[in-house]
Amino acid sequence: MDKDIFKDHSDYWLVADNIKNIYMSEGSLLSLLDFERVLDDLDLYAFKHWELGELVDGPAIGRYKVTCTFMWPENLMPDPRGGRRLLPFDCDVKYKKTRIKIPIKIDEPDDFIPGTHKARLIERPVWLVEITIPKSLMSDIRTGSIELEGEDVDLEDLDNAYEQDLDQQEFKTDTDNQTAEQPQQGEQNVAPAI
Repeated sequence: MDKDIFKDHSDYWLVADNIKNIYMSEGSLLSLLDFERVLDDLDLYAFKHWELGELVDGPAIGRYKVTCTFMWPENLMPDPRGGRRLLPFDCDVKYKKTRIKIPIKIDEPDDFIPGTHKARLIERPVWLVEITIPKSLMSDIRTGSIELEGEDVDLEDLDNAYEQDLDQQEFKTDTDNQTAEQPQQGEQNVAPAI
């Protein structure tokens, strides 16, 4: 696996600064919301441990794609079948096992880095997963439409049809017509005499 695909995530404070920068930028936050909407709509969170991931880098917004890197503790690796779920949609998923320095719980003065008000750091093994999603997919899911077999389908119309039970009404109408045409018990179908 290429080391170049992952930036340096070895220090918790660098990760915290990245998250702070996201919240300071409305554009990054909106892109991140669209990114997460794609993961949710593609049912990624149905796979084990995917909902536990923490954002450590991104969104890195390119011309055609958006990339985010998420982190999991070593013993809670996300199910790789979830990552494979994204591949047919032209997404790219890369895994890396590494270590990150995280702050310890402060119980006594020795738990601080000397001369600072920050906790000492200890290394922990983690999984990093870099996910790249095409902007076109993010746009399709944001607007509620997706192209299926060359036709543009408006997902809102489909949802409204389900809410109104249009499929059930059609089924009931066909069933009611068949019931009206069938004779009741004890009746006989008699053709009129000509």
